[in-house]
Amino acid sequence: MTGRTGGWFTLLVLLGIVADIVVGNITGGDIHSLPQNAVGRFQQLQENCLLGLYNLDLLNTINQILLVPVYYALYVVLKEESRPALLPLIIFLTGTTLFVAGNSALPMLDLSRKYFAAGTEDQRTLLAAAGETMLAKGAHGSFSVFIGFVLPTLGALMMACVMTRSGSFPRLFSWLGVAGNALMILYLTVVTFVPASGKYALALAMPGGLLIMAWMISFMIRLFRMGPGKG
Repeated sequence: MTGRTGGWFTLLVLLGIVADIVVGNITGGDIHSLPQNAVGRFQQLQENCLLGLYNLDLLNTINQILLVPVYYALYVVLKEESRPALLPLIIFLTGTTLFVAGNSALPMLDLSRKYFAAGTEDQRTLLAAAGETMLAKGAHGSFSVFIGFVLPTLGALMMACVMTRSGSFPRLFSWLGVAGNALMILYLTVVTFVPASGKYALALAMPGGLLIMAWMISFMIRLFRMGPGKG
């Protein structure tokens, strides 16, 4: 993998993050205002499929997959400097695997179509129960997805810490990555374990996201400049 490949994937992820911020601001950004049961999610998926999939973290899942080659490129660069980046990469990949495997967006879309096509109340009851199971293991803010959200962020935090001691990446922006990822871990903890946090949690998410974007822009530029010979 070349540095430029990592740079291009970083650009794609940044575009995804911008889209997430825009949609989140338009829709209010309060996860506790979303439908709280499977039937409500089915209804939202039927009325506005893209919004329903967004609220089930499909965009975040796509971004997480696109980040895999980015973190591998960072690992290769840091490995050439004999920096200990393997553990952050392993933690990031483990968390990404859990996050992607636990995402319920597409299964919920399939269940919603079956629910509204069902001919009997018994069938709808069974499909609603299946939907509740999917939400229990894959809804944003639920206890079951906490590890899948936090582990990749912890891996990113550790990678940023390694980058602060690297000669290949700007130290100041690497510290911004440390701060941003720490805020995101705090945000994920608050929205998971403090149900009444609502929009107040955005006071952590917004600055955290902006700091992470600044960090990503800085290392994207460095990866592009490294060209095909590194990363």
